[in-house]
Amino acid sequence: MPQIDDLVLFTQVIEQGSFSKVAQTNKVTKSVVSKRISRLEEDLGVQLIFRTTRKLTLTEAGEMLFYRAKGIAQTAKNAFDTVTSYSETLAGHIKMSVPTISGELLLARAVAEFCEKHPGLTVDMSMNNDFVDLVADGYDLVIRTGHLEDSSLIARHIFNSRWMICASPEYLAQQGEPQFPEQLVPYNCLGYTCQTNGAFNWLFTRDDATYNVKVSGNFSSNNAVALKQAALAGKGLAYLPKCLVYNELDNGKLVEVLSQQTAKVIGIYAVYPYTRKPAKKVQLLIEHIRSCYLDMKENF
Repeated sequence: MPQIDDLVLFTQVIEQGSFSKVAQTNKVTKSVVSKRISRLEEDLGVQLIFRTTRKLTLTEAGEMLFYRAKGIAQTAKNAFDTVTSYSETLAGHIKMSVPTISGELLLARAVAEFCEKHPGLTVDMSMNNDFVDLVADGYDLVIRTGHLEDSSLIARHIFNSRWMICASPEYLAQQGEPQFPEQLVPYNCLGYTCQTNGAFNWLFTRDDATYNVKVSGNFSSNNAVALKQAALAGKGLAYLPKCLVYNELDNGKLVEVLSQQTAKVIGIYAVYPYTRKPAKKVQLLIEHIRSCYLDMKENF
């Protein structure tokens, strides 16, 4: 009968592509790893891996076994985590990725406050608008906006972010204020290139239905702060998240237009792999971030 720990070791060898790396991970010698893989092959009566000096290649039997067994190590870890989390202390390190806008506005402060509350924790927060590979890049938590298409991930909803169209009072005094979305066509609209439906396709609502209006402009960017600065300088209209322009609206440096007709609302989610029960420290960080959003909900 094959040993379960040999099967776990086999999946690690394939995932890491190296006997040496697996030996280092498990604090054993390379020869021990090789012998245990050979023992698994003997117990099963088939060759699982073609070994060469340069790479490891699965046999057909090896591919079938790996496909069926690759989750066994994570399943065991999840089971242990379920028990050990009861006595888990908030210590260690969290690696997370967040969108640029959220990171610059709220998340940096929220995460710093969380670290202050838990001195045994450290957090590395990278800001990236592209969707990272959680497993391959070693992230414990990713905060993302919009629709989640990858079914292998779990998304915990945190909050909804409302977007609005705004411009400087000077620009509106010069160009006039549009009363209907269709009147935006002659205006200089500042495009956000990270929009999934296109930088110049702006979303509106009418009679409980949403629709796009194709606008145009001479400036676009993947950085919403740059668009806000252009709007503040009187260069055009920008469609931006409320949290980014809340202060400028409050002090009158920007003015919202078409407030009853804009329809862009984007969900903010905490994302992690479905095969991994998040550690207690990650769960508490998610709850802390959600609490911070709720405390400032009027800004969103």
